[in-house]
Amino acid sequence: MRWSEFEALAPELGAFGRERLAATGIVLLGTIRADGWPRISPCEAYIVDGELLLGMMPGSKKVLDLLRDARLTVATPQVDRDAAAGDLKLYGYGVAVTEPERRRAHADAQQSAIGWRPPDDIPLFAVDIRSAGFISFGEGKRLMRWTAGGPVEEMEHPEG
Repeated sequence: MRWSEFEALAPELGAFGRERLAATGIVLLGTIRADGWPRISPCEAYIVDGELLLGMMPGSKKVLDLLRDARLTVATPQVDRDAAAGDLKLYGYGVAVTEPERRRAHADAQQSAIGWRPPDDIPLFAVDIRSAGFISFGEGKRLMRWTAGGPVEEMEHPEG
């Protein structure tokens, strides 16, 4: 599912993800290594034309991981131990973007955001979102989950 569809079906989670992405410019990307162990990598991410796009360095291990096994997790990074702002995780698949117009739109977005245009041949993946989870702590603590085809569920927080 495209980012725009996720945002329409889970607007509170989508708004949080959009805000955190605007604030940090990065996500943490979880992939599966060839030996089956998980890998966590920082990754620049942009929402472009309704898609969450992840650009990567050619030959990087996370690219090789996604080409072998497209399953991924995308998480908003935390900058403090309290995580009061919250933590969003998206679960799904990385889909290689090969169409020149989509790649150009990504390059335009990145250049506009940081003043640097990626080379035309960078590996670029769209996130096909299948489910999401959210947790926050402290005052206003919440725990939510969402799965494609269903509503956002408010759950009992582990801190009660």
